Amino acid sequence: MHSIRVHLLPTLTTPDDLSGRTVVVIDVLRATTTIAHALAAGARQVIACAELDAARELARSFPKGQVLLGGERDGLPPEGFDLGNSPADYTSEKVGGKTIVFTTTNGTQAMLRCDRAQRVYLGAFVNLSAICGALADCDNVDLLCAGTNGQITREDVLFAGAVVEKLIGDDSARPIKLNDSARLAQDSWRALGPMSADPRLLTEALLQSHGGRNVSALGLQDDLATAAQIDRFDILPVLEVATMQITAS
Repeated sequence: MHSIRVHLLPTLTTPDDLSGRTVVVIDVLRATTTIAHALAAGARQVIACAELDAARELARSFPKGQVLLGGERDGLPPEGFDLGNSPADYTSEKVGGKTIVFTTTNGTQAMLRCDRAQRVYLGAFVNLSAICGALADCDNVDLLCAGTNGQITREDVLFAGAVVEKLIGDDSARPIKLNDSARLAQDSWRALGPMSADPRLLTEALLQSHGGRNVSALGLQDDLATAAQIDRFDILPVLEVATMQITAS
């Protein structure tokens, strides 16, 4: 591995800057957590859409019974959608064998930033080790935080820091170049100390983030505890940028 860069918001990088690199899109609260849950529950694929109308139109192109609409606007399910953005709602009974057409305020927008990347994965605490395993042999890695409505969010930065920590740890002998944002993210994760190993304390850390406060205000506190379950799944969501299809590897 030659370099790890963290981008604290999608607007702080460009598609050209990500060209040819391996990118991990991070939206812990809640898109990348939810997509991991959907694929782990047996969804055939998730297709990301930028806009509501595009999502509805795409869903209509599938045979009845084979597709579900999922996602959110202002944190809640849009009108006519089958599912929102709460990961625990994506159960095998609901989504097994189905295509999920999915659109969110922040996560899917970040995915669109990656249209020139060599490969794109979706990361969250629930699949932290799977992400790090996939990155171990990559030369150049970019961790792209989705943020919330154009603002940096602590939960995404903490996950980026956890990835940096697992990939390089204290081994300063490895010649891996970090940008300043990667070092800031790593420092943030290290500052949690023992909290990072306890799902209850990590849940509290998520609650104190911008995204966590927004989710809590909607009465969806359970989503925070779900998002704090480190390595719940050994699953690697892969985004095919040409089609915006996400499948499990």
